[in-house]
Amino acid sequence: MSLADLKPIPREQLALRTPRVYEDLAEERRHRQEGLVIAFRLFGRFGFEEGIAGHITARDPEHPDHFWVNPYGMSFKHIRISDLVLVNSAGEVVHGRYDINEAAFAIHSQIHAARPEVVAAAHSHSLYGKALAALGERLEPITQDACAFYEDHGLCEEYNGLVDEVAEGRRIARALGDHKAVILRNHGLLTVGRSVEAAAWWFVTLERSCQAQLLAKAAGKVVHIDHETAAATRRDIGTDDFGWVNFQPLRDQILRDEQDLFD
Repeated sequence: MSLADLKPIPREQLALRTPRVYEDLAEERRHRQEGLVIAFRLFGRFGFEEGIAGHITARDPEHPDHFWVNPYGMSFKHIRISDLVLVNSAGEVVHGRYDINEAAFAIHSQIHAARPEVVAAAHSHSLYGKALAALGERLEPITQDACAFYEDHGLCEEYNGLVDEVAEGRRIARALGDHKAVILRNHGLLTVGRSVEAAAWWFVTLERSCQAQLLAKAAGKVVHIDHETAAATRRDIGTDDFGWVNFQPLRDQILRDEQDLFD
């Protein structure tokens, strides 16, 4: 083809990845399960797990008071769809072969109950999230990526030990409020989304933003993005659809590199 023959292609003819709307509940359940497994493998690859700590949940589309979660004591790097566990509103396993982490139910049951629009929630003890949480600080608008969380993340300002009671989960849910993320002081990070992909992406980019803030403040005086610009940037890059599409390149990497996800 000659360069002289090149003409602009109408934008409506170009491929654009967008979230799919499912009409069949079984298909939607399978999609959420696949998203969970991909997210777990990704978290394992990024080193977000700390022993048995950490969990990602997805609300079941047919039974919205039930959620799918990772098995207790299994590495994120090894989880397959057949390993996922379905838990009801009383914390009882109704599908699956494994027990669950009590903290997973105590926290996530209250998040899902308080936020009916939330499909997924992700929590782990990632290194830089723990470090910022130890300072009891919020994320500051010092990078474009951090602006996704500008005035859209909470801070749980108390640490009361292991979360093994739903009352503590309710306190975390209150600290989250209507935001997409919450920093749990002396504990770690938690993110939510209207899709598994969005919740997982918010965790990834929140962790990296914590790292950037810690590095920048250790190096010198940071320059803050002004309120109007930070708020406008959040409106551009802080939507769940934007989180979903940012997750897709990571999803592609896992699907290409790991062939044992969907058994």
